[in-house]
Amino acid sequence: MSSSASLAGILREVFGYPGFRGPQQAIIEHVTAGGDALVLMPTGGGKSLCYQIPAIARQRAGLGVGIVISPLIALMHDQVGALHEAGVSAAFLNSTLSSEEASAVEQQLLRGELTLLYAAPERVTTPRFLALLAALAQRGHLSLFAIDEAHCVSQWGHDFRPEYRALTVLHERFPGVPRMALTATADALTREDILERLQLQDARAFVSSFDRPNIRYTIVEKRDGTQQLLRFIQREHEGEAGIVYCQSRRKVEDVAQTLVDAGIDAMPYHAGLDAKMRQRNQDRFLREDGMVMVATIAFGMGIDKPDVRFVAHLDMPKNIEGYYQETGRAGRDGLPAHAWMGYGLQDVVNQRRMIDESPAEEEFKLALRGKLDALLGLAEATDCRRVRLLAYFGEQMADGENGGSANGTGRYNCRNCDNCLHPPEVWDGTEAARKLLSTIYRIRQQSGMSFGAGHLMDIVRGKVTEKVTQYGHASLSTYGVGADLSEVQLRGVLRQLIAMGAVAVDAQAFNTLQLTEKSRAVLRAEVSVQLRESVSSPASRKKKRTGAGLAAIRAPIALDGAALERYAALKAWRGEVAREHNLPAYVIFHDATLAAIAHKSPQTMEDLQGISGIGAKKLEAYAQEVLRVIAAV
Repeated sequence: MSSSASLAGILREVFGYPGFRGPQQAIIEHVTAGGDALVLMPTGGGKSLCYQIPAIARQRAGLGVGIVISPLIALMHDQVGALHEAGVSAAFLNSTLSSEEASAVEQQLLRGELTLLYAAPERVTTPRFLALLAALAQRGHLSLFAIDEAHCVSQWGHDFRPEYRALTVLHERFPGVPRMALTATADALTREDILERLQLQDARAFVSSFDRPNIRYTIVEKRDGTQQLLRFIQREHEGEAGIVYCQSRRKVEDVAQTLVDAGIDAMPYHAGLDAKMRQRNQDRFLREDGMVMVATIAFGMGIDKPDVRFVAHLDMPKNIEGYYQETGRAGRDGLPAHAWMGYGLQDVVNQRRMIDESPAEEEFKLALRGKLDALLGLAEATDCRRVRLLAYFGEQMADGENGGSANGTGRYNCRNCDNCLHPPEVWDGTEAARKLLSTIYRIRQQSGMSFGAGHLMDIVRGKVTEKVTQYGHASLSTYGVGADLSEVQLRGVLRQLIAMGAVAVDAQAFNTLQLTEKSRAVLRAEVSVQLRESVSSPASRKKKRTGAGLAAIRAPIALDGAALERYAALKAWRGEVAREHNLPAYVIFHDATLAAIAHKSPQTMEDLQGISGIGAKKLEAYAQEVLRVIAAV
């Protein structure tokens, strides 16, 4: 089988990269030699190369085609397009093809003309497709199976898809073909489930660091979420590509319209939109610069756009895996990016209600509550967000790692999250929690009724409202006991009480609040409630509007005036080529490659060789055009 040198040769010749990153080489060597693997690697870490290079190597050794199982039509299209650009024979089988086109691909497959074939799990497990695979296997022309987005197989994962469970048929029918499962997100429970469900117990596990040091994490308490989001984009990411996640379709459309009204190029995306509009909006996001996509979680998995500069959540996700997966779509190019989230009491109420109303078994609900509590813990944390996030995946940050430091204090400082950059004040909310719980008890004792969060806080703060007067709640002994507390503080305490199960939300009775068994420990002060001070996010100076021209262009590396002109010209040329090929611009060349070309200012073909991201096929296809663009500046 291929040597390390020949695998490195494929990396340089086909993909134009000078060397492997992180564990890529070990993974590629293991799979090329016929081993099974579980690969956990963060978004932007280079997972695709981990199956593409073994497939190329094994195909050159006469072992046939590699089958890539992916749940995403858009990703299949873009990855196959990128492989064609690199000179690799690849195709996909999905619902976008006519029966004649699908038949032509099947014939290519049987003739041994393909190095890689992409297909969805639903198609892979059909009798017709399995018969094709059997015909290939009989001739020894089936080189590997790569199961991408493998967390989808697990009921504990954040994006469970039942059709992934049927993929066990691959091991049962083709036990001699190496299999690899790849994902960017999986906690210990999800990993175990992946190995069991896909019968990969003997596979070698490759677990990369989950840290994305280029991403800055910021989590703020929601006051007016949409306006906070708008200020965030205008102050820190004006004119840059980003994704905004909302929980409901209605909110997606409202937020997108608000951003458009404020002069931001924004579009909605959710499952309720017409399929053509969804595709049109996704294509614009992938192919145009500076677009903002406002979406439900229906959008994003497998989106390879490298220059997404921010991902924002206007509603809290269900768990840390979902949060990590979604925020990981920012900064795939390794350049500075931002993960911003607004959260509030209603988020916690909504997520708890969805879990409680689920028809799932109690054991499953218990696991979901634990995952939600971990995310809330991340949101309420006063220490380093990065440390909390990585600890969830079983990873510890070492002093000095990625520029972080404990500064001799025992408190890690990553220097790139809001808590490390602007350490928050902490206060003891235990007494406030007891006041809230006592009030819920006394209301119930007085009238046998339950009320929601707003009315509860009005009583504790001693406010005179129509409802307080109507029900005689000013006579309660706890009326006004929290007059010194703000509504923001009390909402923070309630969030914690709901998250820890000391207060239940009755969704069948207008989200009224109830005591639970766990309330007793808080009332007796056996459990403390520590909270971060509720403060607005630190004001950042609004970036000056740079206007049109070169000053508005941001390159991945520092470029002088002449090089910046070359970079701008190269981007314009790339856009034209991408439109002609119906591909996202980054499939032609990444920004980093264009910046390196602009910096070097090549005059000959030889000058272009060795620039990262220019493989042999791209050199042949585009060298003359690139040199022409450079010469014309």
